[in-house]
Amino acid sequence: MRVDPELMLEPLVDGLLSDVLADPERLSVMVEALGSPLNLVVPERMAANAETYRDVFRRNRLSGRTYFAHKANRSSALVRGVVAGQCGVDVASLGELRHVLAAGFTGDRLMATGPKDAEFLWLAARVGAVVNADSPAELAELADIVARFEMPPVPVMIRISGFDSAGVPILSRPSRFGVHARELDVALDLLDRHRDRLRLRGVSYHLDTTGVEEKALALEGCLLAMHRALERGFAPTAIDIGGGFGVNYLADRDQWERYTTELGTAVLGRRPPMTWQNHGYGLRSEAGTLRGTLGVYPAYREVAGPRYLDELLSWESPSLGRSLAVLLLENMYELYIEPGRGLTDQCGATLARVVEVRTTHTGDTLVRVAANSRDISAEDHAVLMDPVLLPERPGAPASVYLTGNLCLEDDFLTRRQVTLPRPPVPGDLLAFVNTAGYFMDFAADHALMQPIARTVAVYRDAGGWSWCLDEQYWPGKGSSS
Repeated sequence: MRVDPELMLEPLVDGLLSDVLADPERLSVMVEALGSPLNLVVPERMAANAETYRDVFRRNRLSGRTYFAHKANRSSALVRGVVAGQCGVDVASLGELRHVLAAGFTGDRLMATGPKDAEFLWLAARVGAVVNADSPAELAELADIVARFEMPPVPVMIRISGFDSAGVPILSRPSRFGVHARELDVALDLLDRHRDRLRLRGVSYHLDTTGVEEKALALEGCLLAMHRALERGFAPTAIDIGGGFGVNYLADRDQWERYTTELGTAVLGRRPPMTWQNHGYGLRSEAGTLRGTLGVYPAYREVAGPRYLDELLSWESPSLGRSLAVLLLENMYELYIEPGRGLTDQCGATLARVVEVRTTHTGDTLVRVAANSRDISAEDHAVLMDPVLLPERPGAPASVYLTGNLCLEDDFLTRRQVTLPRPPVPGDLLAFVNTAGYFMDFAADHALMQPIARTVAVYRDAGGWSWCLDEQYWPGKGSSS
């Protein structure tokens, strides 16, 4: 098979993860004892990441709160790391709410989002969490619960979607969540009837997009919605803009640009395939012309995380004539954000043992690992990056497909050829870096009765780094010295 080492997509690795991956013998012992796959999380990095977002608030002279989007990771250690800092947590289920309460959070640091049944609403109201509501019906059910159980008034936010743009049309992505901006008055009417039970904290949005322009339109729409609420006699104080600020996964921009260019060339048949059965990730060839849209996450991003938030806040509102940060400041509104991926950047990795290496009749090399695409779901999230092969040894680059341990044709950890620095052999470890945000356990299950990964927390101590089982980690463990 033709091997092109220039088609590598090397992951960005820094901080404690770099030190951990530099000790493959120790990692091998851990995997031998605890099984493959094995998740590693770095709670202390969460606090450092949160501080970079607070820096953005300070530069823009804004007040508010960062809420960790719990759905990004199930780790108790990461949640306990957050509780020791200044962040809150965004919980999207009854189970997540119970989890963070057990970790030490109080209700005033919690935001309840997502689909909510009566049990979820009851506990959120009982502990005093902010309830971020998706519909008037949800608000009505919450008001009924507050009345029936004689609870104190509950702080609520109205999630808004379907924003209209002034001037040049901007496509506002449809969402199954939230009240359409044109129907805001319906929700305000309901809140007006239940002023003794529900207290309007503010409005929110959460868009599934990387586009700054679309999010700026939504934030502008929220500012207008706050003005409408003030006209109706409410006293809202905060706007919640969700998350979606992104992560830069790759170390080299040139690698990313070359790879995506060559992928299109391969789909057109002008070079050997780079993917299983020439899978195009949304691209296709029609009569020698490249069609479709490359449907992958922009894995190399110079503007991501706090820089993305800063750019969004610097966006000038076309209808209001000033930057969004200035508008928030002038109105003395608090800003709430809910990063999941962004707060877990460089906070974890997943280790998988190489079990088998074989060559097909077509010359493709298949590397089967003791894990599957549900354990390490970067491919399902369309994030393309190479794993780190451990231990490091001399050798020529090898292009391989990474397959999982499920009896399913589509169980590929990567549908694309991954170029490793040497041919892997059974017993080697593959370290999939930066999996803590959605790729580690978001989709993990016991399919075909395969075990799911155990999780350990790694932390600095006087001798370098140490580890414990995820459930055994509590704030203060280890030393930063």
